[in-house]
Amino acid sequence: MKQVSVGICGLGTVGSGTFKVLTRNAAIIAGRSGCNIQITRIASRTPRTDIDLGGVPFSTDVYDVVNDPAIDIVVEVIGGYDAAKELVLTAIKNGKHVVTANKALIAEHGTEIFAAAEKAGVIVAYEAGVAGGIPVIKAIREGLAGNRIDWIAGIMNGTGNFILTEMRAGREFAGVLEEAKALGYAEADPTFDVEGIDAAHKLTILASAGFGVPLQFNKAYTEGISKITPYDIAHAEQLGYRIKHLGIARRREEGIELRVHPTLVPQDHLIARVDGVLNAILVDGDAVGQTMYYGPGAGDEATGSAVVADIIDVARIVASGSSLRVPFLGFAPEAMENLPVLEMEDVQSAYYLRISAFDRPGVLAEIATILSDSGINIESIMQKEFEVKDGRIPVIILTHTVQERQMNGAIAELENLPDIDGKVVRIRAENFN
Repeated sequence: MKQVSVGICGLGTVGSGTFKVLTRNAAIIAGRSGCNIQITRIASRTPRTDIDLGGVPFSTDVYDVVNDPAIDIVVEVIGGYDAAKELVLTAIKNGKHVVTANKALIAEHGTEIFAAAEKAGVIVAYEAGVAGGIPVIKAIREGLAGNRIDWIAGIMNGTGNFILTEMRAGREFAGVLEEAKALGYAEADPTFDVEGIDAAHKLTILASAGFGVPLQFNKAYTEGISKITPYDIAHAEQLGYRIKHLGIARRREEGIELRVHPTLVPQDHLIARVDGVLNAILVDGDAVGQTMYYGPGAGDEATGSAVVADIIDVARIVASGSSLRVPFLGFAPEAMENLPVLEMEDVQSAYYLRISAFDRPGVLAEIATILSDSGINIESIMQKEFEVKDGRIPVIILTHTVQERQMNGAIAELENLPDIDGKVVRIRAENFN
């Protein structure tokens, strides 16, 4: 049985999980790959005395791995941007195949990295970069290869999902965030998680693989969950919806929608029932319809599972000497489309609106007139008369689907009314029909 040599760069959460899965399941992996996958070198800036490396040579210099001529596959799990990019490009230059769990690296520098890999004739695999252990990239690029993908949407960050789940009990955002940090679900600086940047990295990759368009992370719209309140969560529930922090990519004739934001989802939809730190991604294809991919979006062995799956795929090609491989983004380069990412004003969505109005005659009529004149139809409206405070009454409205440009204009008019106090709270809503 041919031996394929693997070098691991990084021995943190994902690196250690990858090492454990590769070593514990070595016999199963050999049977499935048709070759003996051997870890021949490990490098990490911080040694791990708590892990038995079984005699595998260890170094604190990751370039000892990428410059080792005996290594066939370099596993990049150091994270970050610049150092990881330099490491991966050096590995490619040295003729190494690369497996990475770094979604930020692929979303922001994937075009350059894939071009270098194409020129060098090597593979860059990145399944673990999107949704941890959920094999959604493989599903899109291979299992759904015969479908025209119309849209992709889902819960792509477990930290945000945990926070919104806990807030359904009436807890405030700040308190739940501190608990998430204590439990290890959120970093000391949780910006990437709660402001949607992490999800936007993943969504960018999914959109490219699903639609055959270039990676365009810098054009993705991101909106976080820090302004979501238990009040709005409770009233969304009364309307039959649940608030989830979703990434949404939709293909339209004039371009693609690429957006991450809090979203009302019908309570009876499967994705509304995904709680805690779990991820779930919906993919809609013209032939298959809706499919959902659900499971742990992070964790040592869960993410390590996806890394190892990529290692097996690459090892099969190395062992067989085959030149056949799945294109990096699922489409042959000449088949990629240069569809632009649409501005948010061109996005179409339904809306939840919360308006603080002075309790005076004719206020509802004024609100309804502005929405009607803006071409916005109301699906339901609640006037919370028992919540009148300081002469102000909450008015909650759910609209039909309209263009964001129309809603922006209507909200500007509403906020200029003398009977409206403060800003209008706006949360988008999706039915996924």
